[in-house]
Amino acid sequence: MGVLAAVSTWTPNFNRHIDQEEQQLYDHLLSLVQSELPSQLIERFRALFVDGVGYPDADIAVAINKIATSKTADQEFRFVLNRCCHILINRWQTRPQLQAAIPELIAIFETTPSRPVTEYSRSRSARRVRDLVKGFVDSEQYVTLRRLAQVMQASDLHTPPAHEPIGALIRRYPYLYEHCLLTDGSTYEHQQAIRQLQTKAQRQYEVDLSQYVTYQVRRSQIDRGEPLQSSSRILQPVKNPTLLSDQELCRALKQFAGKSQSAGTYRDSAQRFLTHTNQTPTFQSFKDDLYQYITASVDSEYGRRQFNNQLYSQLKTTLPESNDQKLNDFLLVRTCSQLLNFLVVESPQRPNHFVFVDLISNIGSTLTTGLLLKIVLICRKVKPCLEKRFSILFNHYEFCRRDGVQWLVEAMETLNLALSTNFSTIDLSLINQIVYQ
Repeated sequence: MGVLAAVSTWTPNFNRHIDQEEQQLYDHLLSLVQSELPSQLIERFRALFVDGVGYPDADIAVAINKIATSKTADQEFRFVLNRCCHILINRWQTRPQLQAAIPELIAIFETTPSRPVTEYSRSRSARRVRDLVKGFVDSEQYVTLRRLAQVMQASDLHTPPAHEPIGALIRRYPYLYEHCLLTDGSTYEHQQAIRQLQTKAQRQYEVDLSQYVTYQVRRSQIDRGEPLQSSSRILQPVKNPTLLSDQELCRALKQFAGKSQSAGTYRDSAQRFLTHTNQTPTFQSFKDDLYQYITASVDSEYGRRQFNNQLYSQLKTTLPESNDQKLNDFLLVRTCSQLLNFLVVESPQRPNHFVFVDLISNIGSTLTTGLLLKIVLICRKVKPCLEKRFSILFNHYEFCRRDGVQWLVEAMETLNLALSTNFSTIDLSLINQIVYQ
């Protein structure tokens, strides 16, 4: 039995007091999830939480009523219900044949009660449970569950309609999973489940991308009149795995996987910079060199307008008290993480991203992503920080129509390409053989 299998006791991973009724509820569900079908469990959830009446086990009905009428229910009930959901979800995620039940479970909380309350003695407690479930649907915990449903629901990466919200695209971006599908209090089992989902989605994306590039290379060979190997004479079309056009995808891949820089790849450029910084006498000298390293990839006319001055000011005010020190790992990580805050977005509390939008509007998604890639390649420890910045933007625009924030879709697609071509074993060096008119 793997690490995601149901366990015999329910152990929260953050400091909340678990009273007797709550533990009784968890133990009850842990027992049932190992013996009942998902359809049976979903109906149990409907009776227990959505209807608030008709649950077949009287002891558990009493326990949920005590939890719902406790003094802390307004603050704590959403955590209890979230954990109840994850007892089932963690079990079902380990079994591919049961995974389709996960979106069904999550969706029931947005349905209306199906049973009337016929007993006067039960009406108050039933209404209380129903009200608390409505509050749960508005909580961060449920938003995270709804995102998980989006990931589990889609059977393929079809092109979504333009009117769909950005949130419907989350399955396409594995780098968002840990930041968008986990919340404070996520159990170890759920964290592991999300990481497995992320690994699987990332591998599939890389396979799809590699097959697409191979197909396009062979098409280019045919267009040039070059003979194909006998085993490849019948060329089966391979779908573009991104939401970029074929030309946009090709240009981005050449930028990130080919020798796009004047003296080699992004990785070559980063390595030369790191070698040079080994000789840098002070942190101030490093910041001066970093300024040159970044602005070398910025259109000079655009840079002169305001970007270069903004970047210089950002670096100047970064840990000025350490200017005379020798560069160390702490200074490198702090500087690069603050640069990503400046270039993308600072925080959920301060989601201003004017610099990022201005960059994309003036130099495009590919070159903007290239700037971010240059930073992450000289300090790989800030890769999660970059992913977190994009998750903040994703959350900020989650309910906006896709066609209303196309710039963000292009940026998320382009970052997917940049990270996949520079932080995996995928080899797309054949990309330079593709020629578009």
